[in-house]
Amino acid sequence: MDVASATETIIFFVFATITILGALGLIYAQRVAHSMLSLIFCFMAVSGIFILMGAEFLAAIQILVYLASVGLVVLFGIMLTR
Repeated sequence: MDVASATETIIFFVFATITILGALGLIYAQRVAHSMLSLIFCFMAVSGIFILMGAEFLAAIQILVYLASVGLVVLFGIMLTR
């Protein structure tokens, strides 16, 4: 195992850990705004995993569609309920 492969594996596990912690934070958060932040961390980590796999277009779609659109809808929902 060379250094580049070991570094890529470590970065993958960091992104996977952030994804899992973001999903758990999304489930167990008491406030909707905290759930939204966990969702943002989860989506960003998933797009990082896509970049590691060499799917830059899929990572861009992940950020543009899910992070921007879904995040904006949830943010407006939070603002309208307050």
